[in-house]
Amino acid sequence: MKKIFNFFFASVTIFFLAQCNNESKPPEKSVTANWKLGVQLWTFHHFDFVTAIAKADSAGIKFIEAFPGQRMGGDFKDSAFDITLSDEGRSKAKELLKSKGITLVAFGVVVPQSPEEWKKTFDFAKDMGIQYISAEPLKKHWDFADSLAGSYGIKIAIHDHPRESAYWHPDSVLAAIKNHPNLGSCADVGHWARNGLDAVECLKKLEGHIYGLHFKDVKEFNKVESEDVIVGTGVLKFPDIFAELKRQGFSGMFSIERENNWENNVPDVIQTIKFYNQQITQLK
Repeated sequence: MKKIFNFFFASVTIFFLAQCNNESKPPEKSVTANWKLGVQLWTFHHFDFVTAIAKADSAGIKFIEAFPGQRMGGDFKDSAFDITLSDEGRSKAKELLKSKGITLVAFGVVVPQSPEEWKKTFDFAKDMGIQYISAEPLKKHWDFADSLAGSYGIKIAIHDHPRESAYWHPDSVLAAIKNHPNLGSCADVGHWARNGLDAVECLKKLEGHIYGLHFKDVKEFNKVESEDVIVGTGVLKFPDIFAELKRQGFSGMFSIERENNWENNVPDVIQTIKFYNQQITQLK
């Protein structure tokens, strides 16, 4: 009887200890907690950089992807946000972003025409704290750009424009990535739809190489000139896209890129944010 009691007591003790251990473990952090929702400033390219930042801030955006050539505005002496930005201009731009609590995550889309231009682009990116550069590199620069990206610790995300762009199909991006560990994908899901490509299948092909997305939607499938529409109102199947990215363990940024209603698209950005949050909440 004593042995039976001891066995019973030990079993109960182990059970309660196991329960305590389970209760003390923090809940697993969802993959989506690592996702960033930002805006590609091309959305506001009809306005200067200062105004664009104010618009992003008014929409509650905390992450941005800047593009080369946007006029500076405000009291900046420099003409444009690009690799020619002066030291003073760079400092003021960083101060402006800091004052709004906004992080500059990415810069592009760039197409450097020479090794010297690549070097200046990376110097600019490093100085501005940029995490990756969206680009469409010339084939002859693949090796050089990859080496430079490795030495700077800043990835290159290859962007897909509509056909017949050099990178309109994910296979062309994969060709550039091969043996180039610092090259990856900036997945423009809207352009894939314009190209007649299934976005989920494209994402599967590029698994492990996706640094960020251009987050947009289009009205018609397989039409290069298809009209841009608010995310969630077009042909793209975003529940499937989100599910696939979660499966892959994606940890990058969704850059909202609204390419319509140029003069008053802040409400469209806000609607996109609400759609994103709703979808992520429902994602299992």
